[in-house]
Amino acid sequence: MDINEKIALIKRNTEEIIDEEQLPSLLKQKKKPVTYCGYETSGEIHLGHLVTITKLLDLMKAGFHVKVLFADWHTWLNQKGDWDFIHNEIKVWEKGFKAAGLNDAEFVLGSSFQRKLDYIDDVMKIAVKTTLQRALRSMQQVARDIENAKVSQVIYPLMQITDIKHLGVDLVQAGIEQRKIHMLGTEVLPFIDYKKPVFVHTPLIPSLQGPGSKMSSSVPESMISIRDSDDEIIRKIKKAYCEEGVVEENPILSIAKLIIFPRYNDIEIKRTPKFGGNLKFSNYKDLEKAFTGKELHPLDLKNFVSDRLIDIITPIRKQFK
Repeated sequence: MDINEKIALIKRNTEEIIDEEQLPSLLKQKKKPVTYCGYETSGEIHLGHLVTITKLLDLMKAGFHVKVLFADWHTWLNQKGDWDFIHNEIKVWEKGFKAAGLNDAEFVLGSSFQRKLDYIDDVMKIAVKTTLQRALRSMQQVARDIENAKVSQVIYPLMQITDIKHLGVDLVQAGIEQRKIHMLGTEVLPFIDYKKPVFVHTPLIPSLQGPGSKMSSSVPESMISIRDSDDEIIRKIKKAYCEEGVVEENPILSIAKLIIFPRYNDIEIKRTPKFGGNLKFSNYKDLEKAFTGKELHPLDLKNFVSDRLIDIITPIRKQFK
């Protein structure tokens, strides 16, 4: 794979890339550049996580060494559970991530390095350069109960930025909700003598319940878990928001774009001759065009997405039996 092919793979299905111009030199200078994505280990692994897992698989194919950070300190600081709960979840999450294809990734426990003196020194160096307002603003999209924010939730983004240095990261991969933390990172990483990495942000899948809500493991009907049964997947997709011809905040189209098409080169949506016969697509753009042109009915799209999700999730789910 040449550099242009690698860059195309890195850019696929991304919302934004910060400092994209660094990519050619990074790929030329380093045989195995390092990327990472961090996860709070609470609740079920769902389709939102599968988006970032899919992008990590893209980065692995592009020649990156992938580190998965199970951020136990961050999970605790963000009030997502006690230590026993968090560490029991980590065992489940590692099993799930490997089953989803990340067998060759390096799994790192946050507290394995975040308690070291040089790490804490770096957090403090950033702290004296960051206002309370700036730290709180960076957490708005990821914090639990931000209206009653605790001091722990101000420490959170400072640690997340420090993680980049102590994991030796060249490219940070995350959902777009992490953007404000990463923008703070571009400003303060020089204070701890670390280069600004490339930041690759993937889109979020909207809640299955429709506009005004988000996909969350704390709201089971808003998401599909990698441990959901076939019947649960079919039921949730059938009930999901998917207004005819509408792309904005459409979770079914997002699932097709971000999870299904990266795994299938060509897809076929089966329909009876009465309703126009089968439709074939070699890329997502053509499917979206058919949907917005009302050539593809929401029910036919939902049936297709249910079938493909079952194909993708069934081998993952089997690892938990």
